[in-house]
Amino acid sequence: MLNDPRVAAARDNAEWCDIVCGTHGLAGRTDADAWSVPHRSPQWYPDAVTLRPGVDAVALLARVDVGPGASVKDSFADLDLSGYGFRVLFDAQWIHRQPGAPPADAPLSQVATADDLAAWAAAHGGGELFRPALLTDPRVRVLARHDDRGAITGGAVLTGGGPCGVSNLFTRTDNPRDIWRAMCATVPGTPLLGYETTADLAAARAAGFSTTGPLRVWLHA
Repeated sequence: MLNDPRVAAARDNAEWCDIVCGTHGLAGRTDADAWSVPHRSPQWYPDAVTLRPGVDAVALLARVDVGPGASVKDSFADLDLSGYGFRVLFDAQWIHRQPGAPPADAPLSQVATADDLAAWAAAHGGGELFRPALLTDPRVRVLARHDDRGAITGGAVLTGGGPCGVSNLFTRTDNPRDIWRAMCATVPGTPLLGYETTADLAAARAAGFSTTGPLRVWLHA
């Protein structure tokens, strides 16, 4: 059992943000308090992620461009950035799944080529956000689910070697539980970490995940 799955999840998520930013030419900074980038991160990605409780808000914001569109992932939901021009964008829960018997679902397949990544990104909705450099990073596995005709019906990203972080999970079918179960069947012997908003927690719980604590994302108005 992990000592604190929230800390591990926050660190994995920060590493994923750093990887994505790196593919867009943005160099991140990581220390004991947080990960951050000094210039605006790509769409849907934060400019900073806290890595422990009790980070000083002023010191954190000094590391980023706090103009309109700036965002901070408050990994322990213990910051108050409302006095600095930020509002809460959304609240979520960190989730964790211990290794277990694999669900009786077909595992996801790994995306291996730039063309396949472009098709995956189109199905995901992220478009140009996901760049081919992701496919050569040994810390990243982009995973897809296909229908009988070969069309992508869902997918996810796994990061790290164990525990693994789960992000960008999506499905184009009516049952979100299926993609969670397929993802768990892909790495049944590995602890999994991630986060979900309230609306999507039921499907994660049905696949064996439990919640470990809240997080909050702040957006500069």
